[in-house]
Amino acid sequence: MEVIDKLLAGQRLSEREFLLLLEQRKQPEVCRRLREEAERLCLKNFGTKVYIRGLIEFTNYCKNNCYYCGIRRGNGGVKRYRLTKEEILDCCREGHRLGFRTFVLQGGEDPWFSDERMVDIIETIKGRYPDCALTLSVGEKEKESYRKFREAGADRYLLRHETADVDHYGVLHPREMSLAHRMQCLKDLKELGFQVGAGFMVQSPGQELKNLAKDLFFLQEFRPEMVGMGPFIPHHETKFAAEPAGSMELTLFLLSVIRIMLPEVLLPATTALGTLGEGGRERGLLAGANVIMPNLSPEKNRKDYSLYDNKIATGEEAAEGLEALKKSVSAVGRSIVFERGDAPGLGNLKRP
Repeated sequence: MEVIDKLLAGQRLSEREFLLLLEQRKQPEVCRRLREEAERLCLKNFGTKVYIRGLIEFTNYCKNNCYYCGIRRGNGGVKRYRLTKEEILDCCREGHRLGFRTFVLQGGEDPWFSDERMVDIIETIKGRYPDCALTLSVGEKEKESYRKFREAGADRYLLRHETADVDHYGVLHPREMSLAHRMQCLKDLKELGFQVGAGFMVQSPGQELKNLAKDLFFLQEFRPEMVGMGPFIPHHETKFAAEPAGSMELTLFLLSVIRIMLPEVLLPATTALGTLGEGGRERGLLAGANVIMPNLSPEKNRKDYSLYDNKIATGEEAAEGLEALKKSVSAVGRSIVFERGDAPGLGNLKRP
């Protein structure tokens, strides 16, 4: 059985087989078959629904110095900010008024936001908006910290693994960071009952097809409830400023592979995909994605949460552009829904 047939039949692939699949990424017929099956599975499991999440980028301070990131510790050109608890709650209040029922608190690894401060914020949000899901995306913590966040009411946690290859991890991160700790964090989050999101950048510096094959194999085995995956886009104040951005076509190919591999996964059409090219997020939806995350952050701070260059931060990306976003999503046969949209559970991956 050819590797594409094996994938389409819902069977597990080896790392070597994922590599063979990736080597066919430029064949139009292969891309068509994957895209059509990804769309079929997305419609089968979710209908035309596209879930929206209200993104609140609450701090751009970070103790890490990841080589690719615009808000890394060593970048002295960043205008740093932290939202106060009341500013965060104002974002939630406006989001709830607009209809959002999932909030995503995302920030750098900022030590000022201690466990105690985070627990207070989580408990307050969940107390005021018990009908809402709360997702955290605040990086690597110890298991006890994650436990406190879970007990305070956090439902989901996004922590991209970035790469499943230890050597490639070393290309992207300084020595004080380790892939082993990143993977332990993901394991801890799953054990604590979070709905967990992992993911990686497409064509990040030093990435080869064998690295992507390892990423896909990891996702197949780990089976996260969410996968955050978008193209690498360089930032002008990092060591990778001159590196090319990741490919739109390869990103779309991988979205389809992940949808087929994990039929019930929550799969965002990321801001990075929208930044890479006009209509990028809509193309992502047609490739198997089913989540979009408009920005609820205060408008005055959006440009300062600059992970990469030219990030879209106004118009349809922002919560104020919901009507325009609804129209663009509708144009590709999808409809925005405001419900929590919990992952149905990955259960049996085989499909009729």
